[in-house]
Amino acid sequence: MTPRDASDDSRWSDLDRPPLNAAALRRGLVQEGGLWREVEVVQSTGSTNSDLVALAGAGKAGEGSVLVAEEQTAGRGRLDRQWTAPARSGLFFSVLLNPAEVPVARWGWLPLITGVAVATGLSRSAGVDTALKWPNDLLVSIGGEERKAGGVLAERAGDGGVVVGVGINVTLRENELPVPQAGSLALAGAVSTDRDPLLRAMLRSLEEWYGRWREAGGDPAVSGLQETYAAGCATLGKTVRAELPGDRSITGEAVAVDGDGRLVIATEDGVQEPVGAGDIVHLRPL
Repeated sequence: MTPRDASDDSRWSDLDRPPLNAAALRRGLVQEGGLWREVEVVQSTGSTNSDLVALAGAGKAGEGSVLVAEEQTAGRGRLDRQWTAPARSGLFFSVLLNPAEVPVARWGWLPLITGVAVATGLSRSAGVDTALKWPNDLLVSIGGEERKAGGVLAERAGDGGVVVGVGINVTLRENELPVPQAGSLALAGAVSTDRDPLLRAMLRSLEEWYGRWREAGGDPAVSGLQETYAAGCATLGKTVRAELPGDRSITGEAVAVDGDGRLVIATEDGVQEPVGAGDIVHLRPL
């Protein structure tokens, strides 16, 4: 009898979490004239974002490259927060985009585009109501409570490229949650947790929204992106606290997302202050 590698046992140890079918993903996503040029699936890596940034910097990856990991051991969220989850319990992937025809000043919309695409794709394929917390968290409702099920992280890469990474909790169970505020598609009652169609739906949605935005020269209003993002943004209309760089914070009502993708907060002083970077906390109404 031929000895089995221990990795084979671990790969199939959880029958509720089968591996992705890389060949089928390529057949479904890599099309002539389409955005996606290459789809690679790896068993485990530290961070798909870090890997794809390095490949882009070395000239070994171009626009339309997609890197997917069954497991991330050093995944990163905003503000360098760690993102870890059991193998095959989620979708962890990064894409390389290069919108050369769009003014760089509008590239700040890329993570918001991705958020809209992810929310749209998952609503269609998983049957879960999703919402966006500015700037890049995906929220689901579990027992009437908003919980974070995913996030987006964008980084500059190579000459004129941007790597956008996405992490989504798909089958994470209650006892596996890293914090009580986390959630997953399964806990939110998803009609499907088959990761192959979920990933295809998100990437096709991203291709559609990214193409629409590029055709509009990056104009978020003309492309319909600004209106769509606002419609799905759970932050708008809420009282929030923005924790800003330099240990500064402001509190007020989130009233709009402006043309630069910034969150506009109306303070008690009657000032409307746009926030382009920071940590947003949804506050309970008084």
